[in-house]
Amino acid sequence: MSQPVIEIRNLNVGYGLGDQGVRAVRDVNLTLHRGEVLGLAGESGSGKSTLAYGMTRLLAPPGVITGGEVIYHPEQGDPYDVLSLSDSQLRKFRWNETAIVFQGAMNSLNPVHKIATQLTDVLKAHEPKMSETQRNARAREMLKLVGIAPDRMDAYPHQLSGGMRQRVMIGMALILQPQVVIMDEPTTALDVVMQRQILGQLIELRERLGFSVIFITHDLSLLVEFSNRIAIMYGGRIVEEAPASAIYRDALHPYSKGLLGSFPALKGPRRELTGIPGSPPDLKGMPSGCSFHPRCPKAFDPCGSEIPMLENRPDNRSVACWLVNS
Repeated sequence: MSQPVIEIRNLNVGYGLGDQGVRAVRDVNLTLHRGEVLGLAGESGSGKSTLAYGMTRLLAPPGVITGGEVIYHPEQGDPYDVLSLSDSQLRKFRWNETAIVFQGAMNSLNPVHKIATQLTDVLKAHEPKMSETQRNARAREMLKLVGIAPDRMDAYPHQLSGGMRQRVMIGMALILQPQVVIMDEPTTALDVVMQRQILGQLIELRERLGFSVIFITHDLSLLVEFSNRIAIMYGGRIVEEAPASAIYRDALHPYSKGLLGSFPALKGPRRELTGIPGSPPDLKGMPSGCSFHPRCPKAFDPCGSEIPMLENRPDNRSVACWLVNS
């Protein structure tokens, strides 16, 4: 896992320009290593999905990238900046190198087309030399790989359960064997049993196929179990990054501790859920200094006036907090 596959350098993303613009992602630096699962956690509005759409250039207007680089390291060839690709180069990059599983499978799948059509369309667009027989065979192979009987190829999305539709989306994302799969809260609408089944199968597929995963969710308990590393976002910034076990055992940032304290433990003695008081900051009127200080129980003098930088520590983790770095 020492080799990087994607390096995000000082990425800034906003919505709108000028005085009315909103900075949704602020100076984010993040590295995804080959073969790892990187979890991205935070409350709604912290910038997780905007970061994912920005790094893949999928932002809809008025979203705009205002600075930074996204360096992709292919298995063969020289690294390149995704943000500088032409439209034709970007079409080759998407799905071949990086794929996304969106949050709502029912909204992502076309309701008037059969599953077979939607799977083979990906191959038709990116592998035009494949014959129809080869495309159908590949689509059946992917359905079987994600645990769906190939005879469901002729089904429409509404004829499948929520879990099956999400598996179809995962199969569609993997059909061209990309190096990176971005999963934007793919199990939010599913019950906990189906969540575990899909996530367990995803880890099994990752071990078999060797792709890297960026897993976005507000549920930190999922990431602790299924991720190698976790990055915590708040107010558009990364406030802590560490191995998953270190976050669970000893989170350093007060916001990370608050997220951990907001879900119940499955084992051990009962404990009172603490949660985090207040609400996430308004991105149009961010507080001065550390953006978390109005909600932080441990805030002190520097927190209200100076923005803490994400500082690397010798224990393979980094944190942006005056309480830890002072």
